[in-house]
Amino acid sequence: MRHLWSFLAGLVVAPVTWVLVTLGQDGSGRTVNRWVEIGTYSTPNLIEPAVYLGVAGVLLGLLGTLRFSPLGPLVAGLLLVVPYLGLFVAPFTVRDRVPGDLKLLGDPLPLRQPLDNGTLFLIGMLLLMAVFSAGRWRRRPVPATDGAELTPDVTPAEQRPASTDWPPPGPPKDPDTAPLTLAYPENPTEPLPRRTGGESPWSAPPRGGNRPDDLTDRR
Repeated sequence: MRHLWSFLAGLVVAPVTWVLVTLGQDGSGRTVNRWVEIGTYSTPNLIEPAVYLGVAGVLLGLLGTLRFSPLGPLVAGLLLVVPYLGLFVAPFTVRDRVPGDLKLLGDPLPLRQPLDNGTLFLIGMLLLMAVFSAGRWRRRPVPATDGAELTPDVTPAEQRPASTDWPPPGPPKDPDTAPLTLAYPENPTEPLPRRTGGESPWSAPPRGGNRPDDLTDRR
């Protein structure tokens, strides 16, 4: 289907470009020649032919650069090149086939002008060279599918630890039955070590070093 649309675009762009280039060249040439004759210029007079040439350039750029079927540039290029090549064979016959006294919106339309000065041949060759662009013959890349193939359809449920996942309990440990005892010096009369300035009063053993039962016996 893209080849058909490209073919139709080439059939339309070729004659439209011929007309626009004719209007632009004729208007621009007459404007500049008038400036030379009167010795002054008025740039707004050049806007209309510049618009014609600009639109023609946009159409040719779209047809020659976009990655459509190469059939469109091929058809348009041949339609613009063949009339100029006919000048090598039968120049007067070719020129007589091209109307030269047409008018468009009151302006003269000398279609023979771009044919005589070789503008049609230049544009046609540019379009024919666009056919040999490697990007036109490549297929368009297939768009990647959605991320449905990369991600699972169903979100996995959250796994909770079961009672069987815990390690089995080990053998019970024996409780420590050793009584808590306080260490007292064997010789009660031995003097206690002197405390230094950095020690806490609770870090030294109590003065006297006697157990409660010994005190009772002494009394």
